[in-house]
Amino acid sequence: MNVKSKRYILIVLAFMIVGTGCAFTLKSGIGVGAWDAMAKSVSDLIGIEVGTMGMIFNCTCVVGQIIILRKKFRWIQLLQIPLSVLLGMVINFVFYELLIFEFQSFAGGIIMYIIASTVCAFGVSIVMLLDEVTFALEGFCMALTDIIPVKFHVVRQAADVISVLIVVILTLIFNISWSIGIGTILGMLTFGPTLGIFMKIFKPILKKQGLLTYE
Repeated sequence: MNVKSKRYILIVLAFMIVGTGCAFTLKSGIGVGAWDAMAKSVSDLIGIEVGTMGMIFNCTCVVGQIIILRKKFRWIQLLQIPLSVLLGMVINFVFYELLIFEFQSFAGGIIMYIIASTVCAFGVSIVMLLDEVTFALEGFCMALTDIIPVKFHVVRQAADVISVLIVVILTLIFNISWSIGIGTILGMLTFGPTLGIFMKIFKPILKKQGLLTYE
């Protein structure tokens, strides 16, 4: 098997890992990251599965990238679409078919969230290190920096703020269950540092295997 094939197989596995971790964070019941929280709130509102809602949001982000970047859009990034579909399918399967229990313990929910968030960070670190295909929301935010004079991290943070505002508005107006909470705060505090640790650990490993195309 050539290096290119190994890289893409690893990307697919990483997206599946992220989807599994995301499903567990949703099941913890203590709140999730802003983007996932918005998908959960809208799915509760209109009655479709949360993973399917995530597919729609992510594919919309890809379309947004194409509209903004036009000729500058790297067509390899179209892989975001099938990978977003895969991500949503994994979330739906794990969340609705495997995790059929309900957490009664708040402490148990926190423990589950921390473990699941760590799993997500592991999967995301692999995708970022391979640097072949990005996640749809991050790709859209990066595309926006091409047309507005704002740095990526500011745009990405703004996306989270907007997502949280939408969740709050939908929850207050339509009386659906809250999808933001202590988990949202925990994610903001721990996900970035955990991601950095995993990237530091796995970069030399992937490099040794010849799977990185950069130094």
